[in-house]
Formats: sequence, C-alpha cells, structure tokens
Amino acid sequence: MWRKSITFRLTLLFAATSTAVLVALGMLVGASVETHFEEQDLAEMNGKLELVGHALFMVRRPLDFDALPQRLHDALFGHQGLSVSIVAPDGHLLFATSDANFPEDLMAVRSSASRAERSKLVVWESAGHAYRGVAVTMISGVVDAGPFTVAVAFDISHHHEFMSAFRKTLWISVAFGIFLTGLLGWLAARRGLAPVRVIAQVAKGISASRLADRLPHESVPAELTDLATSFNDMLDRLEDSFRRLSNFSSDLAHELRTPVSNLMTQTQVALSKSRSADEYREILHSNLEECNRLARTIADMLFLAKADNGLIVPHRENIDLATEVDELIEFYDALAEEQGVRLCRMGFGTVVGDRLMIRRAISNLLSNAIRHTPRGGSTKVEIRDSGKDGACIAVENPGEGIPPEQIPRLFDRFHRVDSSHQRSSEGAGLGLAITKSIVEAHGGTISVSAQNGIVRFEMSLGRMT
Repeated sequence: MWRKSITFRLTLLFAATSTAVLVALGMLVGASVETHFEEQDLAEMNGKLELVGHALFMVRRPLDFDALPQRLHDALFGHQGLSVSIVAPDGHLLFATSDANFPEDLMAVRSSASRAERSKLVVWESAGHAYRGVAVTMISGVVDAGPFTVAVAFDISHHHEFMSAFRKTLWISVAFGIFLTGLLGWLAARRGLAPVRVIAQVAKGISASRLADRLPHESVPAELTDLATSFNDMLDRLEDSFRRLSNFSSDLAHELRTPVSNLMTQTQVALSKSRSADEYREILHSNLEECNRLARTIADMLFLAKADNGLIVPHRENIDLATEVDELIEFYDALAEEQGVRLCRMGFGTVVGDRLMIRRAISNLLSNAIRHTPRGGSTKVEIRDSGKDGACIAVENPGEGIPPEQIPRLFDRFHRVDSSHQRSSEGAGLGLAITKSIVEAHGGTISVSAQNGIVRFEMSLGRMT
C-alpha cells in the first residue's frame, strides 16, 4: 500500500484549504457583482416608477388619460432597453412601449400585496433576451379611478454576457490560484522538512565507526529542536555504550586470557619432563586456582547478564543487617589483621530482600574497602534504620583520593581507577558492578563519595513491600 509522505500530505492540506478559500471568495465576488447589478437596476426602476407615478397623479379627469401615452412616450424617449406597461383598473392596456412583453404572473400583482411582494424583482427571458422587472400598483389623480398596474423592466442581456465572461475569467483565475498555492505549498513543505532529511542523512551514516556525527542546533527550526537534542543525546549514549562495550570486550578478553595462558604454560612445563607425584600435585593445585578464577569470572558475568535482562528475582525475607555485617567482619577478620586494618560496625537496621544477594553486596564493598585501606587505618560499616523506607548501609575507609572523573565509572565492569590490566589481588573488577546490580534489583540506590581522604559507599535498600 502506497504510504503518503508528509510533503504530500502538507501539500494536499494546503491545496485543499486554499481551494476552499478561493472558491468561497470567487462565489462571494460573483454574488456581490450580481447583487450590484440588481441594486443598480432597482434604483433605475424606482426612478422610472416615480416618473410614471407622477404622470398618473397629474391626470385629473378621465379624458386626460388619452394624452397620457404620448406624455409618457416623450418622457421615456431615448432609454434603450427599458420596457414600461400600464394596465388600467378595468384591465385594458393604457400604455406600453414597443418591446414590452411582461409575464402574466408579474402583471397579476394585487393591490393588497405587501410592499416587499409589490417591489419583488422578477427575471425572465423572451425572444432571446433576458429581462429583470418589477410591477407595482399606483393610483391616478382621478377620484375613485382604482389602482393602475405599472410594470417596468430592463433588458439585462448585456449583464448576462458580462457575468458569463466575468465568471469564466474568475474561475480560470481561481484554478490558476489553486495550482499556484499548491505548488507554493509543496515548495514550502519541502523547504520546511529539509531538516528532517538532514536528520535522516545523519542517521543513515551512523555506524559503529561513525558515532561522532551530530546535528547542528543552529540550523534546526524551533519545532525540531527537541528532536535534534534527543537525537544527539541518543548518539551520545550510543557512542558511550559502544566505547564501554569495546573496553568491556577488551578487558574481558584480557581477564580470560591471563588464567588460560597460565594454565597452558604450567601444563606445558609439566609435560616437558617427567616429574614426581608431589610436583604434579603442586602443578594441579596451581591449575585449580586458575580454574577457580575463571569460574568466578564466568559466574560473575552470567550474574551481570541476568541483571541486564531483568532476570534477577530476589527472594523476600527479613534480614538483620547487623547480624550479616558482624558475620562478614568475622570472616574478613584474618585478612584485615594481616593488612593491619581495623574493622567496626555501628548501628542497626532491617530490610526485606534476598539475604544471600545482600550479603554478597556488603561483602564486595567490605573486601574492596579492606584492600584499599592503608595499614593502621579503620574500615567502618554504618547501618541506619530508615523506618518504613528501609535502611542505609555505608562502608567507608581512608585511602588514596579518587579523581572526580573516575567516580561515575567506579561501577563499570572491569574498571579500575589505575587502569591497570595486570593480574593482582584486586580480582577481575566486577565486584562493584555486581553490587550495583543487586542493589537495583532490590529497588535501591548506591552512591560513592570521596572527600578529605575518606571513600564512602552508601547503599539505600527498601523493604520490598
């Protein structure tokens, strides 16, 4: 099915509107000219009727009616196209011009008729000519003579010829005007939609390698400013997403390549010569550590993939946050003691959610804080109960300052502040990303701040009721 373009629709709408306006204007002009001719004829007819009425009123005796035709003939001489007829009360024709041929219904005017009926213009045709006339009743100067019927008409054939030519010229002009306005409407629509075509051209050229193109705001009409802004914002998001995806793919390849490379190297070394059972056992233990690292990375990636697709459905149970934090502090106590870090917990609170997931989120923040706390420092966990709104858990530690531009990216996958890709004890760099996914799955929020040498992560968790 043919889909009509916006240009076609606007042109059609513009042409239809202009057609309606021009046709209405043409009809109004034609009716106005016709009305002008009618008013002009009526004014002249009234003048002739006054003349005839005055002549009748000057008749004082019945014998004077014999001289009336000649008097009227002299008074009306030279008026081309004028027809006058006077019928006496007894029905005989008192006076008539040579071309007078009035229809019977016009001459049958009654003296009791209203003024509007007696002065109503009538149009008729006779002998190839068109006439417009009026008939009225008048009285003479003779007492008790009765009303006379006086009819006056003008030959309007030249009016009809003029109106025919005028209407032809008028409708040709209207048709040309409709065509011209339609063409101008099409040009205006094409011109007005030019920015849309620019947007289409930019969108057509977008690819993974060309995400830097943007629409210039100064060349976009006010009506399309929001569209251009949204389009540019979309390109910004796409460019950022592609950049993150590229970095993520590179980091993922690096994280998987290191343990695989270690496994291959150790296996090749083990096969290079015969070894004792203890040596093989040691190599297998080392390979098992690398396999465990690979398994953790893959499990974390599967978890994040589920989170991205909304497949994480937390269980609902009451969770005593103080108990969970105390157990985690006890678990990390050996690591903290080894690094010379003190652990403490303050406050109480409860939430409703998945205990294992929340425990994992707190564990990620706690282990991350312990790793970055300098020897002799303290890692603190603060719990604040927010009543019906849930609770807040804050984990803070002293440490090196975090550049402000790095703070928004702390929760990105495989992101490290020092951008190091070397294998270290920091893990694969997925802990904070997993923590954020867990918090968002529980309908909460997580934020980070770094001020005065203190790094603080704060989770707000609701009760999921």
